[in-house]
Amino acid sequence: MARIDLVDLAHSYLVGDDLPDQAYALKPVSMTWRQGGAYALLGPSGCGKTTLLNIISGIVTPSRGKILFDGNDVTQLSTRERNIAQVFQFPVIYDTMTVRENLAFPLKNRGLPKADIDKRVAEIAELLDLTPNMNRKATRLTADAKQKISLGRGLVRNDVAAILFDEPLTVIDPHLKWELRSKLKALHRALDLTMIYVTHDQTEALTFADTVVVMHDGRVVQSGTPEELFEKPAHTFVGYFIGSPGMNIVPAQVRGREAIVGGHALALARSYDPLPSSAKVEIGVRPEFVHLAAKAPGLMSGKIERIDDLGRIRFARVRVGDSLFAARVPPGFEVQGDEAALQFESSRIHVYADSRIVEGRSLEQVA
Repeated sequence: MARIDLVDLAHSYLVGDDLPDQAYALKPVSMTWRQGGAYALLGPSGCGKTTLLNIISGIVTPSRGKILFDGNDVTQLSTRERNIAQVFQFPVIYDTMTVRENLAFPLKNRGLPKADIDKRVAEIAELLDLTPNMNRKATRLTADAKQKISLGRGLVRNDVAAILFDEPLTVIDPHLKWELRSKLKALHRALDLTMIYVTHDQTEALTFADTVVVMHDGRVVQSGTPEELFEKPAHTFVGYFIGSPGMNIVPAQVRGREAIVGGHALALARSYDPLPSSAKVEIGVRPEFVHLAAKAPGLMSGKIERIDDLGRIRFARVRVGDSLFAARVPPGFEVQGDEAALQFESSRIHVYADSRIVEGRSLEQVA
């Protein structure tokens, strides 16, 4: 296990001095990942998450910056020298070997005693439900089972600095993904290894990781617990990308403790100093904290465009001027016609300037 420090790390696949910012697949990032933590790199395709993972593993050497494992500079070291295990999107196994032989292979390469190998292989096989297939050739197994073997090969070594997962559940049938995600989480708790998991799927990231690192356009835009990312997105991309539906993010004019949206005033829980006139000012609020209501004086009203019924919860799409809100439909609420009002939980409304959250001042600070 290792504590991993990224120090002013950046990478471009182009060569040259004074490259423009857009030439970098990974923009400068500095952060620390604690020993034994479970981390997820989350973001859409092309955001830089796999580049960052490959830099940590040693597959890619960064254009600038350093990587430290437990304070030691490993930037120029190979994957083997870093003592990293990596599990890829598609299974990396030996089809001609049995399941037992596949799991044992990384340990045999390191010259461990047979008794130690057999014990460790049995432990990992039990954790991954591979025990019944131990003597079967891998070539005869399903894609799901092969990926379990690939996961096991990454997990079987207990001396690794970190285990890196690059979208390992892509080939897994949807009905088995939840089971394997839960199993990986249990494995992390049982083995106490540093694990870093790359995915574009927010459900995978939020169910696996203690800390989720959200990436966008080559940058780390926020790092935090699943609760922090949901409750207080530091960037509008985080609000939009995490949540289903994503956060309502709409243009607004903000003055003190009031936001003006489409000519309607919304009360804010915090007070905001005048924001730069050149800034793009928006408010963000989760659909869970906007409630559909009957039209009444003082409430923002709009036109219902549609209702999405998700089974236990319904969300209405409501047009207010040029802005579109997703709002929760309270249980038992009867929609009458296509006009309705919106009630906002003011403490859940965030203000953003140029996509970054603005903290504002509490009532105590204003007083």
